[in-house]
Amino acid sequence: MNTVQELYRAEQLPVFQNRMFSSREAAHQCARGDVVLVRDLKTGLIYNQAFEPELMNYDADYQNEQAVSTVFRRHLEEITEIIRKHFDGYSLIEVGCGKGYFLEHLHSYGFKITGLDPSYEGDNPLVIRKYFTAELGLRADGIVLRHVLEHVKNPIEFLRLIRDANGGFGRVYIEVPCFDWICKQHAWFDVFYEHVNYFRASDFKRMFNNVHVAGNAFGGQYLYVVAELATLRTPSIDSTDDFLFPLDFLGTVNRYAKMIQSLAGRAQKQTVVWGGASKGVIFLLYMQRAGVKIDFVVDINPAKQGKYLPATGLKVSTPKHVMLNLEPGSTIFVMNSNYLPEIRQMTRNQYNYLMVDHEDL
Repeated sequence: MNTVQELYRAEQLPVFQNRMFSSREAAHQCARGDVVLVRDLKTGLIYNQAFEPELMNYDADYQNEQAVSTVFRRHLEEITEIIRKHFDGYSLIEVGCGKGYFLEHLHSYGFKITGLDPSYEGDNPLVIRKYFTAELGLRADGIVLRHVLEHVKNPIEFLRLIRDANGGFGRVYIEVPCFDWICKQHAWFDVFYEHVNYFRASDFKRMFNNVHVAGNAFGGQYLYVVAELATLRTPSIDSTDDFLFPLDFLGTVNRYAKMIQSLAGRAQKQTVVWGGASKGVIFLLYMQRAGVKIDFVVDINPAKQGKYLPATGLKVSTPKHVMLNLEPGSTIFVMNSNYLPEIRQMTRNQYNYLMVDHEDL
């Protein structure tokens, strides 16, 4: 009897979407892996069965700081209010604090907080450049897990490790990409090797007996939950879990490729992908495999600019460079529609803008 149901396959994707490279050759030679998404028929959890954790080694070349955007900072303000409401007076540990922006933001509100992340580059003594382990001897009233759980093989075991290392208690804030949204929008560019787990809202209700609050954020793209670690349990699938993966999930790949080819045939009209992070990396790879050319890739993160993206080897440009070389009326493929108003303002609204993450384009 099968214990898993296969949902989707993608071959030879870059292991890290947000690891930047100093040369095109190095980017082409990046480590790659396969994605075989399956649904566990006992727990209901969805994960990459082909994931190999030994390939994952986060370091200073990993660049995924989104707080350079005012739009994303507004999202973090909304999350801050949730944490202030449910963790008032709590000491905190942020596991996977990245470059430390959110940790420092919470610290500015008076939270006693410690961060953990091996890719941290700064000099804040509140951050430890290590993965979370019991041997560190850290404990706090609350645990913050923003965009961490999707990266960890065996998420239930990982949460148990945190719970046990924390004395068997602790309130946890979890934020992850929303797989329901990915399926609804046919967002094939949001499925990549770095994310081993793909969570739905129903998963967290089955993982915790005591959930204080749960909801969506960032235009529905993220799920969040506040729960008690002491009530963690192994989820069990039930009759209400009638999840169906879309059969035409990759339907827009050819559609976008034909669109770009059509645009390329117009005199002096170029195409730009705005967003050199995870969505952009996978979108560009599929377009390259379809045989189409993108003229520019843009990202506002200075740590990405001038560097090369994994697999495709495309160079990331600054908004200023692109605007100096882009004809008015050219097309910008916006990888994340949350940033569209910001992009329109930055480019003085003189181009055509297509939101890739809306299937009804």
